[in-house]
Amino acid sequence: MDPKAKLRSATPDEQFQEVTRASVDLHLEKDLRARLQKAYDTGVPLRVKAGFDPTAPDLHLGHTVLLSRMRRFQQFGHTVIFLIGDFTGLIGDPTGRNSTRPPLTPEQLAENAETYKKQVFRILDPAVTEVRYNSEWLGKMGFADVIRLASRYTVARMLERDDFKKRYTGNVPISVHEFLYPLAQAYDSVALAADVELGSSDQLFNLLVGRAIMPDYKLAPQVVLTGPILEGLDAKLDADSGRIVGSKMSKSLGNYVGVAEAPEEQFGKLMSVTDDLMWRYYELLSDRTSTEIAALRAGHPKDAKIALAKEIVTRFHDAEAARRAEAHFAQVHARREVPDEVEERAVALDGQPSLPLARLLADAKVVASGSEARRLIAQGGVSVNGERVSDDKATLGAGEWLVKVGKRRFVRLKLA
Repeated sequence: MDPKAKLRSATPDEQFQEVTRASVDLHLEKDLRARLQKAYDTGVPLRVKAGFDPTAPDLHLGHTVLLSRMRRFQQFGHTVIFLIGDFTGLIGDPTGRNSTRPPLTPEQLAENAETYKKQVFRILDPAVTEVRYNSEWLGKMGFADVIRLASRYTVARMLERDDFKKRYTGNVPISVHEFLYPLAQAYDSVALAADVELGSSDQLFNLLVGRAIMPDYKLAPQVVLTGPILEGLDAKLDADSGRIVGSKMSKSLGNYVGVAEAPEEQFGKLMSVTDDLMWRYYELLSDRTSTEIAALRAGHPKDAKIALAKEIVTRFHDAEAARRAEAHFAQVHARREVPDEVEERAVALDGQPSLPLARLLADAKVVASGSEARRLIAQGGVSVNGERVSDDKATLGAGEWLVKVGKRRFVRLKLA
């Protein structure tokens, strides 16, 4: 589709409804509406920026909430800038923490950045995504440039940031370099001439710093649009407040769906959530329009849940993988059968009478680590030949063992 035609594929009001769906903060609504209208009238797309510090190699669905919003802008023909904070990652952002986050080495950041790019392009269209690194401009700044940038903001305003305020009043040290992080992120918006900056709600302060300093560089202040932090698989509806409550999606809490996980794992995990949480995930993660989601609400929740699981698996794998994952779920979970194809692993005992079950699961890569395996065993999430194992120090000797981990993962271990 012609770029200008794409910008007019939906009215400014329709675009506003979709790109602000499930948003938390918007500064300011009138500015965003005006810019969407101008893009519609002139055929000049908005420049929509979102920054990612590559501080960890793997992404889960919680990370993709922001990417999904970027994709909505992209689908309406706007220019999406995927900014990799390879320079700001060297500083370490303490947002939401009581102490500074240790910075990574340039080598670690570069390695993580490459992994990020491979994963995010399962959501964003690489052909029309502008990928930038903030070392392009921040790495070239001299000390005089940093001083001039620092003069754009006051210490008093920095201390308005919630975590800085708490640490200051609690006599917890704040390093001067931490004040430079919001300024560096703000200068990214100047360098990219951003019309809109996206982020999660805990990044609001940093995004507003960019909005505040842009007029000093003779640029219109960017629109700031934040979204919520995605709740994990175990979150539920609170009847009193009518809101979804629960811990945020986190690998450490085990309540996550990994972007790089197997299709069967992704599908099964999404089928395990409550109906209320499913609609929350639709709102934050789905490519479907609000109208399409409303139509799904009129049908059976199970059908909607299957549709969501297939959409997510298709996004990160493909349609055939989603079809196989649905069939696997029906066989293993709905009919409680062992799947036709079970991964087999031959393990040598090397003269030992037995080996720890937790170690076997980790070595077979059924789980991420031995500690995760021990946690699952202790929680009753592992069975061997149909019998639940509760001792996290359990061992297996010579023989063939069908091990089930969680509700969906099987592996056949042959020890000899």
